[in-house]
Amino acid sequence: MNRGDGLVQRRSAARETSDSVSKDSQNSDERKCDRDDDIEDGDSKETRLTLMEEVLLLGLKDKEGYTSFWNDCISSGLRGCILIELAIRGRIELEKAGMRRKSLLNRKLLIKSDTPTGDVLLDEALKHMKETDPPETVQSWIEYLSGETWNPLKLRYQLKNVRERLAKNLVEKGVLTTEKQNFLLFDMTTHPLTDNVAKSRLVKKVQDAVLGKWVNDPHRMDKRLLALIFLAHASDVLENAFAPLNDDDYELAMKRVRELLDLDFETESMKQNTNETVWAVFAAFTK
Repeated sequence: MNRGDGLVQRRSAARETSDSVSKDSQNSDERKCDRDDDIEDGDSKETRLTLMEEVLLLGLKDKEGYTSFWNDCISSGLRGCILIELAIRGRIELEKAGMRRKSLLNRKLLIKSDTPTGDVLLDEALKHMKETDPPETVQSWIEYLSGETWNPLKLRYQLKNVRERLAKNLVEKGVLTTEKQNFLLFDMTTHPLTDNVAKSRLVKKVQDAVLGKWVNDPHRMDKRLLALIFLAHASDVLENAFAPLNDDDYELAMKRVRELLDLDFETESMKQNTNETVWAVFAAFTK
């Protein structure tokens, strides 16, 4: 073997090593995202909830076990939760803003990693996004996943029975139970609350975020908690967390929520160490 062959071999080996390190680094980042996602206020494994489950739990009536019949916001709100979960777990990201600085709602959602999350709803949404070419915007995906689109070709992207599937997850985690109720003209499966501790902890977490633990800076808040406040509001269930408060605390909590809703999302998304997709979802619900 001449010296040139040895040099080529070393270069190939170095390139393979570099590719391997890069892939390992990406996998490590995904594992870290998933691991960070699992760590929540010291909760036991059985009661760790996804963002979708938390929003649904806030919306469910404790004894009756169903959401308000008048709530027509929670469907799209839960789809927003799915996008934020995928973003926090490192699976999707926004395309670059470019020289002309495209707005958050005009930028396409891209697949950052197609590694399964282990959550059926998240993986189903991720599969739809991976199969879509060209990519779509955050606003479009919220409409597609909820089935609220005029384009018949996009109806296949709708996630079916999301509330029921999330409720079953909460039953498996011991938070809810399953019952049948008769409503004169029809029977309905309901999911009353069984774990009062899990619901109380969730409500207290939301209340503390805008009262006792208020930091007056969204970038110092836990991004999952910030997303919970935004998406609970977008799903019209945030009021349920504030209902037990006295009048003064209620007014203060709502004032601080309004401050968050009035933020300039474009400006916030340009700050360091932020997740642009999360801010794009916020923008989609407050435009």
